[in-house]
Amino acid sequence: MKIRHVRAIAVFGIAVVALTGARGSHGGSCGGGSSHSGSSSSGGGSHNNDNATSGGSTGSLSGGSSAHRAERDVKIDECGLDASGKNLTAKITVTNNDSLAYKYDVSLQFKGDLGDTKVNLAIAKVEDLKVSPGASAPGKASTPYTGSGDGSEYKKCEVISASRTAS
Repeated sequence: MKIRHVRAIAVFGIAVVALTGARGSHGGSCGGGSSHSGSSSSGGGSHNNDNATSGGSTGSLSGGSSAHRAERDVKIDECGLDASGKNLTAKITVTNNDSLAYKYDVSLQFKGDLGDTKVNLAIAKVEDLKVSPGASAPGKASTPYTGSGDGSEYKKCEVISASRTAS
């Protein structure tokens, strides 16, 4: 096979993976379950400021650019209405496998069933969560519950953005 054919096949394969994204879940159930898939694209990057913004679902290839490292570090442990019935709360664990300490900012969105128009937009944030190198730290994000029921309309929560900055 000629080198130009090999090159064309490689470019085509990368384009297919990039366009399809090898989609995976990156959210947790509001019933207390959780799910986490790593996300990435090929390439490398800086360790000083890693930012990621996502629509909730991300690719699941190994490796990755620095743009997705912060999101990969977040695991949703639990989400739902708190015991008081006044706040939607998400508990997360952030794991820093790097050799530098980072401060993490994470935004989560509470969601209902697809197409459910009765669910109000609910976003909660964890800001400046410091995680030492090679360690994990728990975080808690909370936002007021504006519904009139028991919160059961919220079925899951997802990471919608995450960023980390060397501290």
